[in-house]
Amino acid sequence: MHQLTYDDIKAATDRITGHIRPVTVAPVDPGTIRAAQGGLLDARSEEPCEVWFALEFMQHTGSFKARGAQNFIQAHREAGTLPSAGVTIASGGNAGLACAWAAQQQGVRATVFLPTVAPAVKVARLRDLGADVRVVGAEYAAALEACAEFAASSGALAAHAYDHPLIAAGAGTLLEEIHSQIPGLDTVVVSAGGGGLFAGVATAAGHHGIRTVAVEPENCRALNAAIEAGRPVDVPVDSVAIDSLGARRATALALEAARGDDVRSVLVPDGEIVRARQELWDHHRVAVEHAAATALAALTVPNLPTGPSAPSLGYRPGSGERVAVVLCGANTDPSDLVQTTGS
Repeated sequence: MHQLTYDDIKAATDRITGHIRPVTVAPVDPGTIRAAQGGLLDARSEEPCEVWFALEFMQHTGSFKARGAQNFIQAHREAGTLPSAGVTIASGGNAGLACAWAAQQQGVRATVFLPTVAPAVKVARLRDLGADVRVVGAEYAAALEACAEFAASSGALAAHAYDHPLIAAGAGTLLEEIHSQIPGLDTVVVSAGGGGLFAGVATAAGHHGIRTVAVEPENCRALNAAIEAGRPVDVPVDSVAIDSLGARRATALALEAARGDDVRSVLVPDGEIVRARQELWDHHRVAVEHAAATALAALTVPNLPTGPSAPSLGYRPGSGERVAVVLCGANTDPSDLVQTTGS
């Protein structure tokens, strides 16, 4: 297994700069983020924490996945290993969108396999990008198996939604941009599914001495379970964020990155994910996916009893801590957001 290194992140940065949109970061007004019990997030701090949003949902195709896809396809083109049959990928939606977009940029074909849980908005966008879309099975694992069979029979280059060093390294370029814009950053909070984004971000963050908090839904805890077991293991998946965070197991790359000294793995309930997503709309007029809201939910989940056997629920920044929350994607149907009006 190739172990992801900071040199991989730097190479990806050099390769994709100018081909992707640099992330915008925005400071959050003090006192606007509240824990579920109604108190201010920083109420117990002597010095308020400083929270920033990394608006990565503004990236090409609406998510961070464009970074890894661009890095993957460009690297193969440079190496002369991009076949005439094009590329193929299995995805919950966002990785497929990114692969189709990057393939279109490079003038190659893309065949994308999706599970039936993929949102219709993502399917429609894939077709707009010229991808051959094939819907197979109720879960990502079934789409992945069909994708592998297609790659073997067609000669297409098999990309992966998250389990590839080039994909993870591309995702890690996001942290490089955040770090350059927020001096003195202490912590980056990011949602985790299979672990591509987490592995890339944590690898880059570790180089800069920045803590990484990986956030997963309680019932989609592939990375958390891998850390607990000491190896990647299969987990059941059942969450409102299943379309993006529904991987059955985390990658070896992600587990290796999770062994860093400055990494925390935390869980959040689905109800808090839904609430965080609604609050982003209510207070910031930002409509994001449940996967993106998962990262924010780590800061706003209510305080629950703790103990040696209690799961790590959420993350509370310390006094004066400077925190960046990655809002990683916005390929969502906003019709379920409650419409509010101001006075």
